[in-house]
Amino acid sequence: MKIIGIGKNYVTKKEEAGVNKDGFQIIFTKPESSLVTGNKDVKYPSFTNNLAYEVELVVKIGKTGKDILEGEAVSYISEIGVGIDYTAKDVLTACRNVKGPWDLAKGFDGAAPMSSFKPISGFSDVDNINFDLKINGKQIQVGNTSLMIYNFAEIISNVSKYMTLEPGDLIFTGTPAEGAGEIFKGDRLQGSIEGELLLDFKMV
Repeated sequence: MKIIGIGKNYVTKKEEAGVNKDGFQIIFTKPESSLVTGNKDVKYPSFTNNLAYEVELVVKIGKTGKDILEGEAVSYISEIGVGIDYTAKDVLTACRNVKGPWDLAKGFDGAAPMSSFKPISGFSDVDNINFDLKINGKQIQVGNTSLMIYNFAEIISNVSKYMTLEPGDLIFTGTPAEGAGEIFKGDRLQGSIEGELLLDFKMV
């Protein structure tokens, strides 16, 4: 199973999407060991003093595909969930200073808490899905897929040019343009899709 992430993929206004669409999607990967499922609490990593959260919709791939056409790409999605893309910001800065990869900053154990999934058939329009993140009961991030620079189809088509997508692969599709920030021990995170609470855990 592959876990693929898409960076900097949301705008605050629909009209800004076209301006930011330069044909280059920021793509990174996380190892399977970064996943935390079942709403289990997540241990705050010992090696960082600056852990940042980003809530994201996550699409699960349901069938094998290579060089997928955009017009067919959504048919490769089997389910949609909500997850957190964690980044150890201080580790990322150290990596960037030596022009190194992002792996240690984004691929550590616990870097990808993941909710249960909802079947794709339950969504009438994948380009208009609401999702949000609450921290300690306060709404912190709010997103809608209409504000994506690259939508699900464009992401899947592009990724499949470089690597074969297989059943069970997960794609973190980007975080809302506003609201991402630092998380602390003891914080409770709750992620919802269309008002349904799916992700609910604490940092410990």
